[in-house]
Amino acid sequence: MNKVPLTVRGAERMRVELHDLKTVQRPAIIAAIAEARAHGDLSENAEYHAAKERQSFIEGRIADLDGKISNSEIIDPTTLDADGRCVFGATVDLEDVEKGLKVTYQIVGEDEADIKQGKISINSPIARSLIGKSAGDVAEVQAPGGVREYEILDVKYV
Repeated sequence: MNKVPLTVRGAERMRVELHDLKTVQRPAIIAAIAEARAHGDLSENAEYHAAKERQSFIEGRIADLDGKISNSEIIDPTTLDADGRCVFGATVDLEDVEKGLKVTYQIVGEDEADIKQGKISINSPIARSLIGKSAGDVAEVQAPGGVREYEILDVKYV
């Protein structure tokens, strides 16, 4: 299986969620199932069916997180030495050439991406067009509305 790139913060968030699922949510749902069973006939017990469905979701999420963490390659952006080039984990200041709008994005793994927090997936069109470029370069991004050009103002490893 291929390695999944994660930043240090992203990996830590996944570990915290996994710990919560295993130590808090899993025992709580087991208790809820036991209580629902005590109510009698399982074929018409909505609480039981809802609890079993929730248990299935929790177990699936645990398996998903376990797999992602075990197949991850954790990259610490602060230790990168990429000679000012855009790489995974880099924080990039951009300016839309046409509109003059300035934005800052960090290139992260797919599971960490959150545009509202300025984190874009390594697999996104904009990140793919930035990889390997340096400050002063212009990246052309194929967007739904056509090609957009972004000038790279600064590349940081924070």
